[in-house]
Amino acid sequence: MNKKFSEYEAFIFDLDGTIYRGEKIIADSDLTINHIQSLGKKVIFVSNKTTGTVPDYFNFLTENHFKIKQEQIVNATEIIKKYIVQNHSGENFYAIGEEKFVNEISSCGVNYSQNPKDINFVIVTLDRTFNFTKLEIAAKSIVAGANFYAANIDATCPVDGGEIWDAGATILALEKRTHRKLEKHFGKPSEFMVAEIKHRLNVELDKCIIIGDRLETDIAMGNAFGIDTALVNTGVNNFANGNVHIKPTFTIKSVADLIK
Repeated sequence: MNKKFSEYEAFIFDLDGTIYRGEKIIADSDLTINHIQSLGKKVIFVSNKTTGTVPDYFNFLTENHFKIKQEQIVNATEIIKKYIVQNHSGENFYAIGEEKFVNEISSCGVNYSQNPKDINFVIVTLDRTFNFTKLEIAAKSIVAGANFYAANIDATCPVDGGEIWDAGATILALEKRTHRKLEKHFGKPSEFMVAEIKHRLNVELDKCIIIGDRLETDIAMGNAFGIDTALVNTGVNNFANGNVHIKPTFTIKSVADLIK
């Protein structure tokens, strides 16, 4: 392993676009993870994607030869569920999200509703079944006073052959439609996600490195919380625009470069 990378005690890996893309493992990512762990380093996977559950991601990785434990994976759904249990027990919610996400949120002791007058909080996340009916239910709920949350703020999600619309684009549409700003989000680069990472790793943040494909989430989280970062080019296209101030510590082709 490169001496610079070998100095870190813990490695925080993004999943989509970093470890896999669509349904395909990125070349040698399994060998890289297994080798890093063989050196006694800590590894955690942190994803903003909510279309699957943590067990889904664990099964996918282990089926593809990653020698990991389920508790090494955390996604934005897990983080927002903790907040809901503590702050919204027994309330009604609406989500622009897919069925698995809605079911996981419902398991927290809250009730799914499509009646804007009854909804206490709205959650936005990746939804490949998104339509304008969903947008209007969310908008009317927010205008009526519901809390406005997002599981993640990614503008797009990397898939085989390109990228698709993600929560960030929906959030912007709702902000324009309701004249209200998003109140909280719970994935990268939020303080909620960093607190969970610290809890699970039990390693000082300046001894960790984040490896991801997205400037405004993976790299921005490192910049905000004093964690070194490595940007890979196997995922989304990163556009300068408003991200010129977000700088990775390292830029590498793929995770395999960590041990080459």
